[in-house]
Amino acid sequence: MKTNALPPPWYRELWPWLLMSGPAVVVIAGFITLYLAASGQDGLVVDDYYKQGKTINQSLHRDAVARQMGVTATVRFDQINDRVVVDLRRSDKLVLPTSLTISLVHATRSGHDKVIKLMPAANDPEGFAGRLPPLGIGKWNVLLEDPQKQWRLQKEIVVGSTPLPLLSLTPAN
Repeated sequence: MKTNALPPPWYRELWPWLLMSGPAVVVIAGFITLYLAASGQDGLVVDDYYKQGKTINQSLHRDAVARQMGVTATVRFDQINDRVVVDLRRSDKLVLPTSLTISLVHATRSGHDKVIKLMPAANDPEGFAGRLPPLGIGKWNVLLEDPQKQWRLQKEIVVGSTPLPLLSLTPAN
């Protein structure tokens, strides 16, 4: 006894769907990758390499000036009260500036950089204070400069889930 049963249509079989699922996942992943690439920012790309190279020599000169003047500083990050306090130590050659600038430069994302103007602290003759903005997790470079940008102190910190430590800034070697 022979039966002429027709096979089910192709879309009711498992194998065509299984074979099509691989390329479909790849196409979807391609569109997600395209979206991420188009919506992200290229934070490390520099437009003018020559100009950046010339500024490196100026930056190194500011480190040398800080070393000659004997400038050092201690930075306290008070994340609870959103304050940064800097105690500036100097040799007799340095006249205390009227303000300081502390730049918090994110290691990979230039759009996250913060610049804080520090004014003299009322209760400390060599102290300066300013408002600390929220910092994202990651590596940050701390740059302390005078208003005329004649000298600078710098150090790298890592922001994470623990409070920021007391930071001692000295001129770079």
